[in-house]
Amino acid sequence: MAFPETVLETGPLILRPLSVADIPDVQAAASDPLTQQWLPLANPYTLEHATDWCTKAAPAVREEGRGITFAVADMATDRLVGAVSLAKTNWRSLSCEIGYWVAPWARGQGVAAAAARAVVTWVFDAQGFERVELKAATGNAASRRTALRAGFREEGVMRNAGVTHDGRVDLVLYSVIPADLSTRLH
Repeated sequence: MAFPETVLETGPLILRPLSVADIPDVQAAASDPLTQQWLPLANPYTLEHATDWCTKAAPAVREEGRGITFAVADMATDRLVGAVSLAKTNWRSLSCEIGYWVAPWARGQGVAAAAARAVVTWVFDAQGFERVELKAATGNAASRRTALRAGFREEGVMRNAGVTHDGRVDLVLYSVIPADLSTRLH
């Protein structure tokens, strides 16, 4: 099983497959110090890394049934402003994990929360999933606020469960289930 290639729209954002045109913006965003602080990406994050992710790694995850990555772009300009991915997909339990990042030029505009809500709604309504998890480092206040704005509920702390460039970190586990849609996502 695999997620179908999909395009979603939410407000001024379009969520679509990554393209070759996104490579420079992916490289710039993944090289940003704040992105690097919380995501254990290659450092330095080169154009080669971005090219591989956009053209090989992200498409392979979808094709192999492990998840799906959406480029989050400004609908008016099609410029990349972030990404949202579903990963660790369990087709038997119909559950997965969501992750997101926002480019420095688009932070503070609600991009991640809007994109996450759109993907969660799609995976529940169109794909029949029953649970989506989200994990954020305890110190990543922005990501934790985004999780709540996107309709996730905090479940607890997973001690020593994450890795950053600075070492191991505790992660806060959040989740959302279909029953939450009417009360939390709309």
